Formats: sequence, C-alpha cells, structure tokens
Amino acid sequence: MNWLLSLDNVTLALLATLFTWGMTALGAAMVFFFKTINQHVLNAMLGFAAGVMIAASFWSLLAPAIAMAEETSSIPAWLVASIGFLSGAFFLWLADRLIPHMHIKDDQPEGLPSHLRRSVLLVLSITLHNIPEGLAVGVAFGAVVHGVGVEGILPAIAVALGIGIQNFPEGAAVSVPLRREGLSRFKSFMYGQASGVVEPIAGVIGAYLVLLVKPILPYALAFAAGAMIYVVVEELIPESQSSHKDTHFATIGCIVGFTIMMILDVALG
Repeated sequence: MNWLLSLDNVTLALLATLFTWGMTALGAAMVFFFKTINQHVLNAMLGFAAGVMIAASFWSLLAPAIAMAEETSSIPAWLVASIGFLSGAFFLWLADRLIPHMHIKDDQPEGLPSHLRRSVLLVLSITLHNIPEGLAVGVAFGAVVHGVGVEGILPAIAVALGIGIQNFPEGAAVSVPLRREGLSRFKSFMYGQASGVVEPIAGVIGAYLVLLVKPILPYALAFAAGAMIYVVVEELIPESQSSHKDTHFATIGCIVGFTIMMILDVALG
C-alpha cells in the first residue's frame, strides 16, 4: 500500500481506470466461450450494473460532495450538490442527443443521423455511459489529496472496485450480442473492450481538473453522480426491464449490485 501512497493522484486515477477498462475487456472475453446470453442473465447483469452505479453515486460521490462543500464553500452545500448533479445529468442528456448510438435491445439508432454500422452504434452506447464511470473514478482519486494516509485512498479504491465489478458484465453484454449478430469472436471481443477505452481518458481528465482547480471538487463529484444516475434511469433500468416479463431478475440484480457497492463504500470508506 505504501507504493500506492507514493504515486501522484493523476497516476493513481490512470491505474484505477486501466483496471476498470481491464474488467470490461475480461467481460468481453466471455464471447470466446459463449455465443448467446440467456435473457434473464442479461437482465440481471444490466440490473446489477444499475445497482452499483446508484450506490456509488450516493456513497462515493454525492455524500462526499456535500460534506466537502459544507467545509470549503461559502455557498450552501445543497446548492453546490444540486448544481453539480444537474450539470452532470444535462451533460449526458446532451451527449445522448448528439452522439449517434444504439441500445442493445433497440432497432432504431439515437442521436444525430449516422451511417455507422449497428455494431459501432452499440459500442458508442456503452462508451457514452462509461464516460461518467471513468470520471467518477478520476475525481475520487483527485479527492485523495484531501485525505491522509491509507484512510484517504480507500474510498477511491472502493469506487474503482465497484465500477470494475460492474464493468465485467457490461463487457459481456456488448460482445456476446455482437457475436450473435454474425461478427467473429475476435471482432466482438475488440468491440466489447473498446467501449471501456474512454474510462482512462475520462479518469485522467477528472483527476487533473480537480487538482488544477481544487474548489471545483465538490461540483465535480456531484457532476459525476448526476451523469451516472442519468445513465441508470435512461438506459440500464429500461433495458433490463424491456422484456416485460420475469423482470424480477433485473430487480434482484439491481439489489445485489447496490448491496455490494454499499458494502465496499462503507467498509473501505
């Protein structure tokens, strides 16, 4: 652990998001073993990812943002958190409207008109909601500067672990459907892991920004929370419930994901 404490915050954010990207790639590698995913399993995986993101949004991002704003900001903490949260949701809403993409269970693309192939649009969809995940990890490690010793870094590690765990089923949820549509196993894997490439980029940017302009840290934490909640409500929960039958698989997955992330945050935070 001492060698971790000797690294600067941006390097820590890069290593953490490389881990989350690696978990995406590991999940995408499931395409080498399976050609299809049972619908119930896919729903549970999407629900699990939603549960992790909901828990991380509160315990790892919003709660620390409010606590930090109470200590450092002359503006009421609730206002700081609200501005950041709404800004994050608006950013994802705007990206959702502008960037061409397609959800796993949809036939119609969203965003600006595009002639991109369905496989690319699917990857762009997952990439969109990997942006706030990478940002959340980066901002969490950027916030380590306010902590002391091992206790200061553990909450950020909890965020990276939680995001990494939920990235595993996400990787499989991209690569296996692509394989089912006729792509080779290798191409399906490459597309699946590519959806996580944006996380190290967003993570480094997030960590660097909060170190460069420290007063924005509470806003940045709340921003990442708002973006993540937007993804959960806009994409993950609707997709996990879209079969309109046996939706309890998605619900149970969400509860389990929330519980695991809550345990990580409380135990390590």
